[in-house]
Amino acid sequence: MPPKLTAKVNVIMTISRPLSGKTVLVTRSAGQSSQFRDLLQAQGAAVVEMPALVIRPPRSWQPLDQAIDQLAEFDWLVLTSSNAVNYLVGRLRHHGLDPQQLQRLKLAVVGRKTAKSLEDWGLTPDLIPPNYIADDLVAHFPQSVAGKSLLFPRVESGGRAVLVKELTEAGAKVVEVPAYESGCPDAVDPQVQQALEARQIDIITFASAKTVKHFCQLLAQAFGGGWVEVIQSMTVASIGPQTSVACKQLLGRVDVQAREYTLEGLTQALIDWAKPGLDGS
Repeated sequence: MPPKLTAKVNVIMTISRPLSGKTVLVTRSAGQSSQFRDLLQAQGAAVVEMPALVIRPPRSWQPLDQAIDQLAEFDWLVLTSSNAVNYLVGRLRHHGLDPQQLQRLKLAVVGRKTAKSLEDWGLTPDLIPPNYIADDLVAHFPQSVAGKSLLFPRVESGGRAVLVKELTEAGAKVVEVPAYESGCPDAVDPQVQQALEARQIDIITFASAKTVKHFCQLLAQAFGGGWVEVIQSMTVASIGPQTSVACKQLLGRVDVQAREYTLEGLTQALIDWAKPGLDGS
């Protein structure tokens, strides 16, 4: 009798989790989806991973290497993603340099995850804007950037220009260098394609505008012109405003948007959405 009672309680606890019975598609890049997957599974969701980004080195290391040689000439280092942190540090180590050299500069980062990536290398950011978007960085600089030299290692293609534009207009000299590239995978995994075709996905999540673009490319490749119908019944969830813009432009809608622009915030938005009556149930 006790084992049966325990089993019953366990089943009830599993069913009672907010996202129980929901299947969530995660489009983050391969190797970067584990944190989000764990957050979703902890809330009871079944997770299907469909990477819509492939992270790789830039076409040439020369611009980044030149910037590393001239680090002493910069006042601030601006980092807007963990990829930028990790590729920059990796390049320093490639040249036999200590990442601690970066602490000679003021370090501005966007988002807790980017800050955590720095901290993993023993580096402490000097500025983290309260809203986890690059647009918010300029407004929260602790000093005027006029006359300052800023190094901005970033994705090689597809990044937004607004940050550089605003910093430049504020009087800063901004040196942009490609630190990594993000591209589209070759194809959808056959098992994921089957799950989409069978309408077994309840929620599709996007953590960047680029994942939205690549997702659309991959579905058009897999399903042809009827790909929009495949996802018609699925909820579209976005991590923040810029990703939502891409969802509206390319998918025609966004159903859920995180209030805090983090994976934790997106998870919470889905929990709120799943409350009885809000998800259409």
